[in-house]
Formats: sequence, structure tokens, C-alpha cells
Amino acid sequence: MSKTSFHILRVGLAITFLWIGILIFKQPEAWGGYLQPWAAGLLPVPIGEAMIGTAILDIAIGVLLLFDSFVWLAALIGAVHLVIVLIVSGITDITVRDMGILAATIALMADSLPKNLIDKIKSPKEENY
Repeated sequence: MSKTSFHILRVGLAITFLWIGILIFKQPEAWGGYLQPWAAGLLPVPIGEAMIGTAILDIAIGVLLLFDSFVWLAALIGAVHLVIVLIVSGITDITVRDMGILAATIALMADSLPKNLIDKIKSPKEENY
């Protein structure tokens, strides 16, 4: 990915995660309404508190992406978070856009993995037995 496109994607995702986090903070119970009933029933805390936690996570991901710090880790956490969102919300007219955001986080993560991690993935050490 070119340097310009990387930064456009990084900042765009940062703004998206920050904005969603702020919106969830404003109306946590309303956002909890997107959960499937089976998923809401699994929560160990009230839905409002769970959504506040989600808002904090979204904002943390956005801050890391915005400040260009641990981009690969923020994108990985963002991707896992979005997979969970798709599972507990279902794929609807509203959540279908999350698939595009998920693809963007995966692309950003893949492009920003540290070289030492890439080397470990490409050629894992063989164990001597």
C-alpha cells in the first residue's frame, strides 16, 4: 500500500472508531438494541454498561490509529471487535457496512505488521526433538 493510501485509510478508520465510540457514549442503551436477544442474554453486566465498555474500546482503537501508534495491533483488535459485532448483531442493512470496515482493518493490519512478526510468520523455527 502506498504511504498516502495507508495514511488515508488509517485516519479514516480512526475517525470512524472515534465517532462511533462517542455516539455509543451518548446513547448506550439505544446501541444495545442492535444486539440479538441471545447475545444480550449472555451479558454478565447490564446492556448499558456493556455498551459503555464497547464505546471505550472503539475510542481506544481510534486513538491508537489516529496517533499512528501500534497500528497493526489497533487494526487487529478492531477487526476482532468487528467480527464480534457482526456475530452478535447479525448481518443486516445496517451492519453490512461493518464488513467493509472489517476489510479495511484487515488491510491496515496486514500492511503495518512489524517485520520481525512477518519473519516469524513466514519461517517459523523448527523444533528439534
